[in-house]
Amino acid sequence: MADVKQFVNDAGDMMALAIDHLDEQLAHIRAGKANPKILDGVKVPYYGSLVPLTNVASVSTPDAKTIIITPWEKPLIKDIDKAILNSDVGITPENNGEVIRLGIPPLTEERRRQLVKQSKLEAENAKVSVRNARREAIELLKKSIKEGTPEDVEKDKEAEVQKIHDKFIKKVDELFAAKEKEIMTV
Repeated sequence: MADVKQFVNDAGDMMALAIDHLDEQLAHIRAGKANPKILDGVKVPYYGSLVPLTNVASVSTPDAKTIIITPWEKPLIKDIDKAILNSDVGITPENNGEVIRLGIPPLTEERRRQLVKQSKLEAENAKVSVRNARREAIELLKKSIKEGTPEDVEKDKEAEVQKIHDKFIKKVDELFAAKEKEIMTV
């Protein structure tokens, strides 16, 4: 007989991973406040290979509108400057020869709407992942009937998977609503 509890647990784990991924993706979307995570995608050439910016410099936020990047090696300042300009961060860096400052400009209404659309897309992707985890778990539960699992046990576990699914879909909606509010707040 198949271990139906394991199917439910695996589905819950997959749904939790989808939520974690959504949380990470939403953190990378700029919302008008200085957040070092917006620089996570920036790669800097360092001794012949591209490395993440955080591997060659310290990134800090002294206030809500400024990010300061302090390279660990002075010659890297030009490479970091160029990498930020070439990235999709959308902010022009200012460097004084020692540190690079990124002034976070206020978002325009149009840019806010674009960021909300991007956030919505990420939320929809997370919902698809949650639904796929539910579908896979239900398929495995249905197959387990052929292996000797009683139908009533299978139906109970199916209902349990649905409850878990509903909880995670609600969490996705909450994360999106919070990000939308953060983006649209002037």
